[in-house]
Amino acid sequence: MSINARIARLSIVFIALCTLAFVGFLAIDSKENVEITHALNPALTSAERGELLLGLAGCVSCHTEPTRKEAQLAGGRELKTPFGVFFAPNISSDIEHGIGAWSSEDFIRALRHGRSPKGEHYFPAFPYVAYTRMTDGDMLAIQTAIMARPPQNQPSKPHALNFPFNQRWGVKFWKLLHFREGAYTEDSNQSDTWNRGAYIAEAVAHCGECHTERYPTGGLVRSRWMAGVKNGLQGETAPNLTQDPKTGLGGWSDEDISFLLTSGLKINGDVVGSKMYEVVENGTSKLQKDDLEALLKYLKNLPPIHNPEAPAAQGF
Repeated sequence: MSINARIARLSIVFIALCTLAFVGFLAIDSKENVEITHALNPALTSAERGELLLGLAGCVSCHTEPTRKEAQLAGGRELKTPFGVFFAPNISSDIEHGIGAWSSEDFIRALRHGRSPKGEHYFPAFPYVAYTRMTDGDMLAIQTAIMARPPQNQPSKPHALNFPFNQRWGVKFWKLLHFREGAYTEDSNQSDTWNRGAYIAEAVAHCGECHTERYPTGGLVRSRWMAGVKNGLQGETAPNLTQDPKTGLGGWSDEDISFLLTSGLKINGDVVGSKMYEVVENGTSKLQKDDLEALLKYLKNLPPIHNPEAPAAQGF
């Protein structure tokens, strides 16, 4: 299929789903969520929590160009998608080009609702679908950590998106289909440890954003949660993290997974892929022992889903 034909096909799907969103608007569940009480290790100081969350949430790796690591959070890193190319914006403490002038309300609005200080919708390449589930306190801890870092005087690059995906007004209808805002709600059928692990994986580290298949419109296929993606971020394979014994982590021990998350090494001795290595380097390797154990508890309880196209044995 040619690029023009692919764009035309995606455009038709986009318009059709926008129409469906109008029809389904009244069916949206508006139940208010209750924030989790089991966030990251409570023994951490505010500064330690902020730095940990900043790395675990992927802010440093996503908003820093790999060739300019000294300019952290200055933006510019590209993300190629079927809808066009996104460029991560400057989120440093710079007042002119970054978010240095943002209030606490502005920051929470961005992560909780996917909106800018002016009320504009953010494109979902910014994973607010996951961040919305974070507590206000953890959101503000990230903002504090950002403001403690030096400003980067660098303008953000404009996205290079295909029509009609460059129309921000369309994101409103995308949200009706794929976005449910609100803090993480505890599962009363699960333990405190599991709930903490779920919060880390689903809200902060947003693992599902990379390890879950998507519909043509970009929304997550929840029935394939964490089952891996053959052609994921930047064309790389995101492996199956479920407990499927043949294609997932069903054959991995707690020690195997823990070793990967702290060292970046797979059970066969290979180093994890570039994107996952950044996750380990900036995030999971810095987790406190009980938080790492909680994440393991969550991963080891993911229902098995068979996916030979993205096996964990060769993934990461």
